[in-house]
Amino acid sequence: MAFVQTISFTTSRIDEIAAMGQEYEREQGGQAPGYRSTRILKDRDRENAYMVVAEFDSYELAMKNSGRPETDAFARKMAELVDGRPTYGNYDVIDA
Repeated sequence: MAFVQTISFTTSRIDEIAAMGQEYEREQGGQAPGYRSTRILKDRDRENAYMVVAEFDSYELAMKNSGRPETDAFARKMAELVDGRPTYGNYDVIDA
């Protein structure tokens, strides 16, 4: 079953986060287990509020990817660019 992880956060440094995400995808996208795609969404109603939506083939492969040192390094860098703590959500895809 396909799986989506969301990361909700606020930041005034979205350009840096987007560039970092593009670099990660270029360098790691093909190596990330079960990785399908990532999107960054901007909240229309709340200033500086965003959500990253990352899709994987399965929850198990997403968790395997989360355990990679490269993914951990990305998460630590991202944490430096957001205001406060990001909120994570884990979703099984019911209908695609």
